[in-house]
Amino acid sequence: MPFAQLVLGSPGSGKSTYCDGMHQFLGAIGRACSVVNLDPANDHTNYPCALDIRSLVKLEDIMREDRLGPNGGILYALEELEHNYEWLEEGLKEFDQDYVLFDCPGQVELYTHHNSLRNIFFKLQKRGFRFVAVHLSDSICLSQPSLYVSNVLLSLRAMIQMDMPHVNVLSKIDKVASYDELPFNLEYYTDVDDLTYLTPYLEAESPVLRSEKFGKLNEAIANMIENYGLVRYEVLAVENKKSMTHLLRVIDRAGGYVFGSAEGANDTVWAVAMRNEASMMDVQDIQERWIDQKDEYDRMEQEAEDEARREQEQQAMDLDIQPSQPSAPSNPEMDPDFGDMSVPADSGIKVVRKQ
Repeated sequence: MPFAQLVLGSPGSGKSTYCDGMHQFLGAIGRACSVVNLDPANDHTNYPCALDIRSLVKLEDIMREDRLGPNGGILYALEELEHNYEWLEEGLKEFDQDYVLFDCPGQVELYTHHNSLRNIFFKLQKRGFRFVAVHLSDSICLSQPSLYVSNVLLSLRAMIQMDMPHVNVLSKIDKVASYDELPFNLEYYTDVDDLTYLTPYLEAESPVLRSEKFGKLNEAIANMIENYGLVRYEVLAVENKKSMTHLLRVIDRAGGYVFGSAEGANDTVWAVAMRNEASMMDVQDIQERWIDQKDEYDRMEQEAEDEARREQEQQAMDLDIQPSQPSAPSNPEMDPDFGDMSVPADSGIKVVRKQ
């Protein structure tokens, strides 16, 4: 049963960067991964693109031939993909059981009220794909109350429209420390607590928002979000291994990947679940890591990496000095935080997902 991530988000939220980073990370931990580009405007990808919608339809061709703008052209392109669903289905068969990342366009209409993207992935679900929608939001939205409330509304609408396991993510969390001080702890924003607490800050943001009309609107929006009770956020710094590890395990739990059994390892469903529980970071750790003591943590992690590099160099020197003494070869893939990150040729354990 193929597992996959559907990577959504507004323009500039870091979708392609995330796909590139996650592709590299999955390769480092030994999970076969393929990336599919579904953005007809993305003519240059940093990641190796296993399947590209631009081989079917290109945005510039649509804009020229049908005299459409960029947004209308992308909607038209996704409709074309829906009408030519067989092209996507046949292309995905080449990946066999690879873990798949779908890099989607940034037009929010595609996952808020337009149906083509939703219909395409519903068809793939019927073919056995297990999806998790990963909705990225730039953490710059935390710097303004109005941006944050708008972003929560967008996340809620996407969850309702796409109707699949959903993980909302505040990307570029490592930039938050450089913004103005947040009025609340990071936990308030990730848990999406009572939004009425933001009312004074909304009113201070703009004189227009101080009117009674906008006050009632803000209260109605806050009550609606609270009544649904669906939205919460994870945080992500793509270049940080611990952050990527935490998010991947959240996604694996949401999509059911973590509950698979390993042939020959005698792992039960609950054993696998409990084995991964220790990696779940709480919000206090994130607040401390990325806001309160970011510089200190950066320094400590850099020192750990430098120390690991020196140990590897020393091991290499020892092998050169004493070649006759048997010793284990140094491993350039040894990570100071996670140990051996190399991919074995044959580990003796094969993951089998039961139908």
